[in-house]
Amino acid sequence: MSVWDAIVGQPKVVEELRRVAEGDGRGVAQSWLICGPAGSGTMQVARAFAAALESPDHGEGELPTKITSQILADRFPDVVTLSTDKVTIGIDEVRDLVTLSEQMPSTAPWRIIIIENTERMLERTTNVLLKEIEEPSAHTIWLLCAPSAQDVLPTIRSRTRLVTLGVPVADEIATWLEREVRVLEDPTKRERARAKAVGGRAGAKAARSGKSAKAPKPAPAPEPRPVSHETAVRIARLCEGNLDIARLYARYPSVLRSRDQLVNNVLKMTRASQAVVFAGELYGSAQEQANERAEQAAGERQAEFRKLNGLSPDETVPADLRRAYTALAKKDDIKRHATRMTRDVLDRAFTTIASIYRDVAVFQNDAEGSVGLINIENRDAIAELSAQLTREQTLARMDAISTARRRIAGNGNALLDIEALFCALLPERR
Repeated sequence: MSVWDAIVGQPKVVEELRRVAEGDGRGVAQSWLICGPAGSGTMQVARAFAAALESPDHGEGELPTKITSQILADRFPDVVTLSTDKVTIGIDEVRDLVTLSEQMPSTAPWRIIIIENTERMLERTTNVLLKEIEEPSAHTIWLLCAPSAQDVLPTIRSRTRLVTLGVPVADEIATWLEREVRVLEDPTKRERARAKAVGGRAGAKAARSGKSAKAPKPAPAPEPRPVSHETAVRIARLCEGNLDIARLYARYPSVLRSRDQLVNNVLKMTRASQAVVFAGELYGSAQEQANERAEQAAGERQAEFRKLNGLSPDETVPADLRRAYTALAKKDDIKRHATRMTRDVLDRAFTTIASIYRDVAVFQNDAEGSVGLINIENRDAIAELSAQLTREQTLARMDAISTARRRIAGNGNALLDIEALFCALLPERR
């Protein structure tokens, strides 16, 4: 199984990077800029490329090597990833990476540094990075990820090799979902069952500390099941080329149901009182989803830690590993991740709402036959809305969605911003 098999809809990029990885190393550019729209897979491409460069089999073996598995799981010492929960990437974080880049790799041929959301660097921070990529250490490769080359300063663009990803088409996404993604049980239900089985709070506390609770062994979670063809096709249409959203909808049916409910709510809003209620429901749902995902991510990190250290799921974590184990699920970190994820959930909701008015515009321009609808399930309601609005009113609502998105991204009052948006979406009285 090739490390490139998980890359969706990027055959030219895969071929280019595969040739580089399988070369003798002398022709490898040491600074790369991997660009693509949200959800196109820039980070997946970066990690796959890193694995292909570091692994002895270049990621092409029938079974992944230990190095490949660790890199893809972000657990390999010579491949470092910088991500941030903040609006901007701090200058001290970049300085630390520059210092690290001067060190020789511990076990692998290269020290590879991956920076997610490079566009979040302020100019003075970018200048710190610029000095390093102008004259990089001979053993270091920089992989910078951004939505587009225009989002990065020209000085960085001119000193990196550009890799541009396209938007995967629906057929490719559907095939990938059926092949690679598995449907998981709702994590909230699973955790409730587990907490009950191990004695409520005492069991949950014991699990966080790495100790074994003296309680009945919890029932194993149901085996993940493949995504059905019908569901994969529908999700591929609804995700609008965003692989992250497609994976989320496929793994967690409850998230997809929340999307359906949001579309129905927006389409049936007629009064300000409804707008306020639906806005509150959206904000509450976003917080709940974010908290669940953050807690689940912490659990997955701890599970991976156990796997790497040869510990079974029910085995007591040794004392010398317990601090590292519990640090993977610190309450403050989970809370911070949940805050960021809340913004992500709301941003995804805005994309969903925008798709409604995109479909309205399709009707108003008699373009359904050429471009199709995203929300086919709501065709009648969207057709009715398109008759109620003028083209100018449709564009005004799209502008209102963009404004709400910018305000929340800038740490505005999310609930008030959503309420204002929903009131702006109400049909105008004639």
